Amino acid sequence: MRFGASTFIWSSPFGDEDVGALAQRAAGLGFDVLEVCIEDPALVTAAAVNEAASAAGVSISVCGAFGPDRDVSHEDPAMREAGLAYLRTCIDLAAAVGSPHVVGPMYSATGKARLLPDDEREQQRAWAAESLRSAGAYAAERGVKLGIEPLNRFETDLVNTVEQGLELCDRIALENVGLLLDTFHMNIEEKDPAAAIRTAGGRIVQFHACENDRGAPGSGNVDWDGVMSALRDAGYDGQVVIESFTPEIEEIARAVSTWRPVAVSGDALARDGLSFLRGF
Repeated sequence: MRFGASTFIWSSPFGDEDVGALAQRAAGLGFDVLEVCIEDPALVTAAAVNEAASAAGVSISVCGAFGPDRDVSHEDPAMREAGLAYLRTCIDLAAAVGSPHVVGPMYSATGKARLLPDDEREQQRAWAAESLRSAGAYAAERGVKLGIEPLNRFETDLVNTVEQGLELCDRIALENVGLLLDTFHMNIEEKDPAAAIRTAGGRIVQFHACENDRGAPGSGNVDWDGVMSALRDAGYDGQVVIESFTPEIEEIARAVSTWRPVAVSGDALARDGLSFLRGF
């Protein structure tokens, strides 16, 4: 396994002006990977990311940010196309910086949670599958995988569990489309997170590690022995990225309801989490 840190730990919105310092910071803390979160694509260039990654000796992972204007399951075709255009931009960046994937809750807008009749929910799933099939084909041509992330019920109404994520992958029916699993969301939604990881098996594209309160791995009640054992059983040997948030990054803290510190600083969260994970 290779361990990574998300730019969300330190910066939002991430851009070229941050990438040099954050790549060096991640490397200095002992990480192998810097996961760059693309909130505003206009702020990020492949040239700057490649230069920073090379100088620091880290690899790059690309994670999307899916606001209301990037909703590939929206009832308005123009909105679905806007979401696809954003995804294609992320895919192009991933191909240019050597990221093996683009990951995130790309099937809908984060924060969209509605109690819908069955027929309307089915239509939402159909639009998501159609859109992501198009994005997946575009990604395959560029040697990039897509990792669909199930989120907890408070952040999305569409894909909350591994089972639902696999069902969406089956609808898309492309070999380069799989799942990004996140221990924070799994701790809320899965009856047995370890069993869910084993069920996902070879469909796992990327893995996010943080605690039940989004703090550093090892500081809360997630069953890390079970999680890491399940990842081994699933044959997963890819990136394990610490994705967490502190109130210092106000825009993100508001979006994910982080109202209190879960660590004394972003550096401490990253350092302590990495030390714990490397123990496995």
